[in-house]
Amino acid sequence: MTIEKKLNGTELTINLTGRLDTTTAPQLEAELKASLDGVESLVLDFAGLDYLSSAGLRVLLAAQKIMNKQGSMVVCHVNETIAEVFDVTGFCDILTIE
Repeated sequence: MTIEKKLNGTELTINLTGRLDTTTAPQLEAELKASLDGVESLVLDFAGLDYLSSAGLRVLLAAQKIMNKQGSMVVCHVNETIAEVFDVTGFCDILTIE
């Protein structure tokens, strides 16, 4: 998985490419922990993300909890496969998906 970050003032956009799974979830978790101080708007761009596992969902849930306290989080450009994962797991009710 590739992680590309862009900080614009208090908005952080993270573009993910590849697979967010058991192997790569700790990498995203570490990036988020290091990057969220002072961020009021987090945008996770999933345009290049092919796969999302339960380990990835756990990282997204943790990020959402942090952002609930300091601003907002949006997940955008979700493909059909990942949208189905969000739907089946109920994450579509927890996350803001555009």
